[in-house]
Amino acid sequence: MRFASLGSGSKGNCLVAEAGQGSDATRVLIDCGLAPREAERRLARLGLAPGDIDGILVTHEHDDHAGHAFAFAAQHGTGVWMTHGTRQALQDGRKPAEGARAAANTRIIEGRGAFAIGAIEVLPFTVPHDAREPVQYRLSDGSRRLGVLTDLGTSTAHVEQTLSGCDALVLETNHDPELLRGGGYPKWLKDRIGGPFGHLSNPAAAKLLAALDRSRLQHVICAHLSQQNNRADLARAALAGALGCAEDWIGLATQEEGFAWRDLK
Repeated sequence: MRFASLGSGSKGNCLVAEAGQGSDATRVLIDCGLAPREAERRLARLGLAPGDIDGILVTHEHDDHAGHAFAFAAQHGTGVWMTHGTRQALQDGRKPAEGARAAANTRIIEGRGAFAIGAIEVLPFTVPHDAREPVQYRLSDGSRRLGVLTDLGTSTAHVEQTLSGCDALVLETNHDPELLRGGGYPKWLKDRIGGPFGHLSNPAAAKLLAALDRSRLQHVICAHLSQQNNRADLARAALAGALGCAEDWIGLATQEEGFAWRDLK
């Protein structure tokens, strides 16, 4: 199993995971907040074509995660999986014709029920975030597990139970509390970002990581960093402190580059 990021941040999120080899490989995207042409360009950077993608897993309706999922799916005949609440929120925000297309391309999932897309087992799990019915995902090829966790305001026992024992984690480190407090955002936006349904701070992400069973971890990646309210060195230092490892062992998902393929062995 391997995984990579096409981009991570407020301007668009998209991660790809692959299980199996050759013609038997299954590949899925988690979110598609990048315009189709840009997503295609970044897939090519990873050696993939749009037709290689077997499905798109949407976490929630915010544009930087779901804004281009239906356009990509319509162009390439790709299935889209999301919760009922996410689909309704997306339909409500579109023109009637676009809403109908959204419904036609969508498979509805439950927030706690596992299902399979080819060789990949998908486990959605519920998270606290200011969206209609948000989930995040844990993926497995039957022997290795990848946990992807972005866009949540606070950890829960359910989140920690689901992510314990993973072989790799892509974990939100959205903001540094001091940078957020001292930045130029209006108070209501600072309160939203730092609130229980907003985004994980570096210390909150480190606390979550410390609460997990980390015995199998091969990769930990900082993701969804705010360009205004965080720095890579601060995010990496926070997670390295929780793991007791060197800061340069912690990976980084950037807005423009994402990160290259990481293998799970």
